[in-house]
Amino acid sequence: MNLIQTLLMSAVEGFTEFLPISSTGHLVLTAQALGIEQTDFVKSFEIIIQLGAILAVVLLYFKTLINTKIWPQILVAFIPSAIVGFILYKFIKEVLIGNSLIVVIALFTGGIAFILIEYLHKDKKYKYDGIENISYKNALLIGLFQAISVIPGTSRAGASILGALILGINRKTAAEFSFILAVPTILGATVLDITETKLAFNSNELFLLLVGFIGSFFFALISIKWLIKYIQNHSFIIFGVYRIILAIVFYLVFLR
Repeated sequence: MNLIQTLLMSAVEGFTEFLPISSTGHLVLTAQALGIEQTDFVKSFEIIIQLGAILAVVLLYFKTLINTKIWPQILVAFIPSAIVGFILYKFIKEVLIGNSLIVVIALFTGGIAFILIEYLHKDKKYKYDGIENISYKNALLIGLFQAISVIPGTSRAGASILGALILGINRKTAAEFSFILAVPTILGATVLDITETKLAFNSNELFLLLVGFIGSFFFALISIKWLIKYIQNHSFIIFGVYRIILAIVFYLVFLR
């Protein structure tokens, strides 16, 4: 990877991390489009720079993060991903991450799911407003949905938001719950990767990691603010349509 590629990858990560369109999937597809080989460093890069995006959540939702009333629900929702990620770490990194066909399939099916759920719930009155009002049972169910996102292209944000919508949680609360849930989830995934790799990279690679971290932070700030404003008056259908179009275009251009 060179510096330009790193900046592009960090922009993709930061802007897509909290949108229900799969940041990992976009990174894999972007890497292929840019001709970046899926080396161990690149795979670690795609995981570790997510910390920059998490820093954006900490900055924007600091008051929410220090509210102790929400953390029992967040930790309950985190458990499924922690278990799945720990048990399947090697399989995820060696087999799933970097597989463009899996990404395309996950993007396509996830897009259909969003359109269907929004269509079926278009006249539904949502029962839950506010993270602190989400029950432990529903928090666990959202966590189970998020655990599916170990499949690249599924989208961690997309899976957790979709699960929340199905459970009757309004869009703003679903998105914010997903933002906060990302903190322990991505932190755990990054710590696990750092533990496994021991950051055994050369000085240039470490520099690229730093650039990626900073870039993803700034683009995540933009993305989070835009999403919260957008969903005040819009559904998630546009993201479903986008996922389907991206999957079809990428398949036709790069995988046929």
